Amino acid sequence: MRHRLTHVCLVGLLCVFGACRASAQATLQWPVDGETREAIVYAPTAAGSGPVPLVLAFHGFGDNMQNFQGVNLHRAWPEAVVVYLQGLERRRGMPGWQVEQGSSSDRDLKLVDVALASLRDTYDIDDDRVYATGFSNGGMFAYLLWAERPDVFAAYAPVAARLRPSVRPTAPRPVLHVAGERDRQVEFADQQAAIAVAIAVNGVGEQTTPCGDGCTTYGSGTPAPVMTVIHAGGHTYPRDTSGQIVAFFQAHTRTHP
Repeated sequence: MRHRLTHVCLVGLLCVFGACRASAQATLQWPVDGETREAIVYAPTAAGSGPVPLVLAFHGFGDNMQNFQGVNLHRAWPEAVVVYLQGLERRRGMPGWQVEQGSSSDRDLKLVDVALASLRDTYDIDDDRVYATGFSNGGMFAYLLWAERPDVFAAYAPVAARLRPSVRPTAPRPVLHVAGERDRQVEFADQQAAIAVAIAVNGVGEQTTPCGDGCTTYGSGTPAPVMTVIHAGGHTYPRDTSGQIVAFFQAHTRTHP
């Protein structure tokens, strides 16, 4: 089943009538543990003045990279390399992502490692501006990446996602979580619990700042804030989500001890 995406036409129109820089689309493939893994990649076509950001984007359970590219992260950030990765079959023959360390022989963690190495060879990637985002099951995988690859990514943006009990990040990192109060597929209470873990890990629970309609930032001005965007809808990817994710990512680069 494809999760409902109510979002993207506005972003596309803004880029048509605005000043977005054109991106080139390619499909890349990598062998990982005997499987051919693939992704749709958008990269800036114009030569830049240095290394560029990289965004890895993970679709929801039962969805695919072709459909998920419709969220238009690449249009919201045409200066970045944006990669929509394809999951493998999980259950009921539908594609998705591992959500705990050790499950499915860590096939998706291995994919990320292989893909990152290849993308760094292919494009001039800024290693301090590498980001992960995903919707639903893909957002749960983004949370897993925070726990298992905290030194790789500068920030994470799970949408309509929760944390499995075994997934416990320990390194403070910037996190944006988008959640719907009427979500029945990933219960809102479970998403609130994930947000609470992020706030605790980042140590930002005592300082809150409003940042727009339904938006709250915990620890504004700190190296690892938690931003939450709570909407009144269900299990959806709201229209302005990609723009919010890009703005959040643009505000954060990887910090070094």
